[in-house]
Amino acid sequence: MSDNHTLKVAVIGGDGTGPEVAAEGVKVLRAIAQSEGIACETQDFDLGGERYLRTGEILPESVFEELAGFSNILLGAVGHPDVAPGILEKGLLLDLRFRLDQYINLRPVQLYPGVETPLAGKTPDDIDFVVVRENTEDLYAGMGGFLKKHTPDEVAMQTAIYTRKGCERCIRWAFEYTRKRNMRKRLTLVAKTNVLTYGHDLVWRTFQDVAKEYPDVEPDYNHVDACCMWMVKNPEYYDVIVTTNMFGDIITDLGGIIQGGMGVAAGGNINPEPGGTSMFEPMGGSAPKYTGKAVINPIATIAAVAMMLEQSGHEKAGQRVSQAIRTVTGTKMKSQAAGKMGYSTNEVGDLVCDAL
Repeated sequence: MSDNHTLKVAVIGGDGTGPEVAAEGVKVLRAIAQSEGIACETQDFDLGGERYLRTGEILPESVFEELAGFSNILLGAVGHPDVAPGILEKGLLLDLRFRLDQYINLRPVQLYPGVETPLAGKTPDDIDFVVVRENTEDLYAGMGGFLKKHTPDEVAMQTAIYTRKGCERCIRWAFEYTRKRNMRKRLTLVAKTNVLTYGHDLVWRTFQDVAKEYPDVEPDYNHVDACCMWMVKNPEYYDVIVTTNMFGDIITDLGGIIQGGMGVAAGGNINPEPGGTSMFEPMGGSAPKYTGKAVINPIATIAAVAMMLEQSGHEKAGQRVSQAIRTVTGTKMKSQAAGKMGYSTNEVGDLVCDAL
């Protein structure tokens, strides 16, 4: 039996190359847990496209109840060529995100040594910021409907939902994170207050109110379109960005490419409350064309494990994994692209374990 001090991790390998990268994440997790004396248990769960095609089930209630008993979930990837887009994303990923109240989406945008960025002249010192995205409201709440569907007079409505509670808990978490990160101590709110004059007025006022409690953190503001420009032109300006769900979805993909591509980008869907269940994952998809070839890059999944450790109170262990990643990308790997790494998927996992 595990106790409250055991790191309990549910592993959802998922589809395509997901199980391959998840296996390397678990390998590194076990290596660092052994090294640091962290009690750790993992359990595999069969969820994703294969299960859906086999049984018609996406997330059975009994499995959800089981997952809710874990402090952390490590996800490989979901997405299957024989399953229509949106079914797994909505039925599994969004369902877990909303029902487990993972109201923080955390996306570090960090350029590792040896990784190419499309931004000319920028180095790992220039690209090192974090996006905190509100993860349970906005357009993703699914409020809306159709009128006169499939006629020339069709009307579609999609309503963005913002609550004071939802804004405040995310913004407060972002201020705390900026303070703890202890870099430039600048928190930039990214919104569109000049056009979205109701929802984003609430976001803006909440930001102003919470900022008064953090005199050591510089409150800053960008319109989202300006932020997209500055992220490319001057990424070194940013420390922590806090933003809404939809804008966060967009700017984190921009962040992913400036840090060298989705193969190195990791993210966390976090419920910071005591007893909450958080989920960590690589940002890349299931890449079915590479399945079983041992050529897919596991670095993002290993970075997701580092995030999981840090958010679970094992900061030193998480930092050691992050440093090992930097060693491997900076001194070993030829490229971050699938099939061009100079090593197989499992060899990259072994290199990170060696670098620990």
